[in-house]
Amino acid sequence: MKILIVSDTHKKVRNLDIALDRVGHIDMLIHLGDLEGSEEYIAGAAGCPVHMVAGNNDFFTSLPKEKEIMIGNYKVFMTHGHYYYVSMGTEMLKKEARARGAQIALFGHTHRPVIDCNDDVIAVNPGSISYPRQDGRRPSFVMMELDRFGEAHFTVNYL
Repeated sequence: MKILIVSDTHKKVRNLDIALDRVGHIDMLIHLGDLEGSEEYIAGAAGCPVHMVAGNNDFFTSLPKEKEIMIGNYKVFMTHGHYYYVSMGTEMLKKEARARGAQIALFGHTHRPVIDCNDDVIAVNPGSISYPRQDGRRPSFVMMELDRFGEAHFTVNYL
């Protein structure tokens, strides 16, 4: 199973289109907020099931602020992250994920990619595909793949 994880497009979807072309067929797309009105476009462009949550700049949306989904045998907690002070680290986010029984916490907001596998909850931020803030400032996204044993693997990718 191949899942494209993005965040913080801020209505600039050109780089998302490039990423979709580059990765080819995907089984799911996850967007972690700050879509700013491009929900319908993204859902149509993906060509697969799409899960989205609202970010701190999504003022007029019916998207949920948080969402829990199952991917294979993993319970996944999705949030933009600003309610969990993710700019200061992933501790609060992981605590909430544990309380919900989730093994994976997906978040955005910081515009910096992170794959934190240091303990029982994996925290993943794809960075921003439109407005990156990490060193080098290259637009980023994460690919999550479940291998034939159902184990999740994450890779940060850059445009």
